[in-house]
Amino acid sequence: MRENDFIETIKNIIGDKYIGDDCAFLKDLGIVVSQDSLVEYVHFSLEYTTPYKLGYKSAMVNISDISASGGEGKYMTVALSLPKNTENDFVEEFYKGLKDACQGIEIIGGDITGSDKIMISVTIIGTTNGRKISSRANAKEGQVVVTSGVHGSSAGGLKLLQENKNLSSNLVERHLMPKAQVEFSEKISKNIKEDYAMMDSSDGLADALFKIAKSSDKTLVIDFKKILFDKELKEIFPDDYKNLMLYGGEDYQIIATVPEDFAKTYGLNIIGRVETKIENTPVKIINYNNDELIIDNLEKCFNHF
Repeated sequence: MRENDFIETIKNIIGDKYIGDDCAFLKDLGIVVSQDSLVEYVHFSLEYTTPYKLGYKSAMVNISDISASGGEGKYMTVALSLPKNTENDFVEEFYKGLKDACQGIEIIGGDITGSDKIMISVTIIGTTNGRKISSRANAKEGQVVVTSGVHGSSAGGLKLLQENKNLSSNLVERHLMPKAQVEFSEKISKNIKEDYAMMDSSDGLADALFKIAKSSDKTLVIDFKKILFDKELKEIFPDDYKNLMLYGGEDYQIIATVPEDFAKTYGLNIIGRVETKIENTPVKIINYNNDELIIDNLEKCFNHF
């Protein structure tokens, strides 16, 4: 997976003090910072979305990163690169969607440049006040694995858009207008005392589980039957819904590892446990087709390249 190779190269040059999680935790400043980019024909197409929904999603994917760190989003900057034939209506609708998604996060500036296609780069700054910040390297043996919401819906929605089918489906809306799991993050980061791992499923549930396991040097054992999904996903894709649940990206749900009593106290959906590292087995899925599935690489997950 070339993205991971590139990240390793960057680490080797600049160091890995802040490289690894989707957010950088600047403890001396009491803030978390994240940046994400969306590129036309890689992350979106105006065949399938509107400028308003694109603006909304551009904000939400970044708010999700801040939430997955345990922080609270406060300020946002936006760099927008546009083709020369772009109408002002596009900019107006894009920023309306962006602003509606922000819900109290202030948009404080950015940049606009010309380009041969639409490129969006968003930086978000969050506060850590009253919160315990996570790291994907913090999973501890004996903790349980919890998740917010359903998995696979966004990938199912994208599949429907590409096939021009069932465009009124709830799955399509979940793909075009995802919701960052702000309340779920807040429930954990404001109340937990123990170190914990947490990240979002922007590149898929399997991706998040794998990266937490590898970063923490543990094995995550997951009960597939406890992973939530939209029944419509199974109805529309009866032969593929399990793959969409595990490997489909852009649900922006949160995956975390927390003490079991904490999970039960706060009513979190437990899908598995953190165990001592089993060699060549970062993630083991049980009750998958009445069998076991070992996830030991990211080949099936979303790949930018």
